[in-house]
Amino acid sequence: METWYYEVTSIDGDYANLRRTDIQSDDLKLVARALLPEGVAEGTRLKYELMQYQIVEA
Repeated sequence: METWYYEVTSIDGDYANLRRTDIQSDDLKLVARALLPEGVAEGTRLKYELMQYQIVEA
């Protein structure tokens, strides 16, 4: 089981751009907002594990 950490960099309509924070990467991942937890906003930190996103409290 792998775990990845992301930060929401921008939201555009029904999609959000996520940037990995657990590795050095400038690549963005486009994800449908329907797959993200409620309350996601720009700057929200997320954990992706077992095919689900969870908000990570700072």
